[in-house]
Amino acid sequence: MLPQIQRDERFVGLAAGGSLLAGDVDEFSDLDLVPVVDPDHHKSVMAQRFDITASWGRQLAAFTGDHVGEPRLVVCLYEDPLLHVDFKFVTPPELETRIEDPLVLWERSTELTDAIDRTESHHPMPDLHWIEDRFWVWVHYAAAKLGRGELFEVVDFLGFMRSQVLGPLALVSAGHLPRRVRRLETYVPAFAESLQATVATYDVKACGDAVWTCVRLYRILRDQLAPADLIRRTAAEEASVAYLEKVRITGGSPR
Repeated sequence: MLPQIQRDERFVGLAAGGSLLAGDVDEFSDLDLVPVVDPDHHKSVMAQRFDITASWGRQLAAFTGDHVGEPRLVVCLYEDPLLHVDFKFVTPPELETRIEDPLVLWERSTELTDAIDRTESHHPMPDLHWIEDRFWVWVHYAAAKLGRGELFEVVDFLGFMRSQVLGPLALVSAGHLPRRVRRLETYVPAFAESLQATVATYDVKACGDAVWTCVRLYRILRDQLAPADLIRRTAAEEASVAYLEKVRITGGSPR
């Protein structure tokens, strides 16, 4: 693929993030690549991006990253070997706004290196104010679904808690950036062991216990990370936790 990019004058470089950047690529890794496009050709490249990625290997499927709000992203599946590759097409100026400093694999001049050197990456951090304002409403929602017996919804809630709240907060608490939550077992193994109790079977008691574990782990992380000006939603916390306990005690009927 790299020789093809190098021969295409529309491209000025290729960078990499994800596992390649972290240096922990294995046989199960996908690849996060950043083809950097000359601004004069960006419109034409974006119009032809599916044809371009198809020319870089034996492509089985491809779609844009609109589902994550990133239309510049093309998600591809290649065969021989079977490999998932994410291509994010950017221009050198767009490279200046980023969440990590990518590994430059190749550049036609020094445009990529210059753009990275003169700017800083900023990874979005969890906003504990934002989370605290919502967390106890989420707990009440989960308890209500538990009480109604909508266990698939509770199981989905538990996944949301791990990926969007507990996982990122645990990584920050351990001194990591809140990314690559899927690798909690590697980066925060002790917390990942505690998190096992949030994985519930399709059972009212198991789901109730798992939601309660989410509450317990959130309280621990909140206490570790809370800024001085955090407004704790104590009334909402007490009411939602009491409601959850009532549902758990009655086995799925808060009435």
